[in-house]
Amino acid sequence: MKRGKKYLEAAKAVDRATLYDPMDAIKLVKECASAKFDETVEVHVRTGCDGRHADQQIRGAVVLPNGTGKKVRVLVFAKGAKADEATAAGADYVGAEELIPKIQNEGWLDFDVVVATPDMMGVVGRLGRVLGPKGLMPNPKAGTVSMDVTKAVKDIKAGKIEYRLDKANIIHCPIGKVSFTEEQLGENLKALMDALVKARPSAVKGTYMKSVTLASTMGPGVRVNTIKIG
Repeated sequence: MKRGKKYLEAAKAVDRATLYDPMDAIKLVKECASAKFDETVEVHVRTGCDGRHADQQIRGAVVLPNGTGKKVRVLVFAKGAKADEATAAGADYVGAEELIPKIQNEGWLDFDVVVATPDMMGVVGRLGRVLGPKGLMPNPKAGTVSMDVTKAVKDIKAGKIEYRLDKANIIHCPIGKVSFTEEQLGENLKALMDALVKARPSAVKGTYMKSVTLASTMGPGVRVNTIKIG
């Protein structure tokens, strides 16, 4: 992969052999961010899990204390009083069966998170082929299938993020923007890492977190000393 001049210049500041203390890593990531937009700071956790086994899967959600810095558009599938509740909680879009053709046929995807009440999952299931590959299917483990739509919407708007293993057994999560203070990013990182530690599957033997890397959208990766987190 060909890298730009700014990236190569920033990469010189990072010692790839060093495991940085979390706050030092955050400081370095902020210093290495050179894009003209407010880059997202992401955490990449390489785990010792084998996601092919159901008992080693990781999936859940955590509310970051300082949010993500991104305006999240929430779509809620609900009816009656629950639909009114979702609207009152601040959902951007609320609907039921009438949204199916709009999403399926018109390719409407102007939302970032989908929430559904359990009774609506039969309807939402029909959108599996569209929402599934984009990681938008509501899931009870992530708190996006719930009767408490008020809490679900408010948590998401407050900075709730979902974490899950990808095919390479790595977890990728945003923890804020480069414009955040080091303290805000540090608090968000700790909240995420605490959640991942609690989510450790009992079936995983050996090292659970093999490596943790922090990086901004366009910046180089900075490896973090996992022992110092928390």
